[in-house]
Amino acid sequence: MNRWYGKLLGVVAGIALVRGSPLFGAIVGLLIGHAFDTDWFKLRGDNPYLALGLTADASDGEVEQAYRRLISQYHPDRVANAAPEVRQQAELKAREINRAYDRIKALRRR
Repeated sequence: MNRWYGKLLGVVAGIALVRGSPLFGAIVGLLIGHAFDTDWFKLRGDNPYLALGLTADASDGEVEQAYRRLISQYHPDRVANAAPEVRQQAELKAREINRAYDRIKALRRR
């Protein structure tokens, strides 16, 4: 991704915050802005393939197979007679799996 606005904002913020040495502040701000522009601070939860236990180079068939296997394992109806905590955890996991699957499908449609 070729973004530049994080660097610009970093330089301006660095100069404003380090008034004693604006050059030092600009350099530090530029480095921090570059880190944000290149997604160094991206959370692991942003990767939908990780939720399905796959890599980004998985085929459509592998994605479909992993989705069906996991959703059948964690579907809330499967643990309908279990304790409320277990049902709630299964619902959360099923939502996460569905979100990841939908996100992968949307990314592959582009």
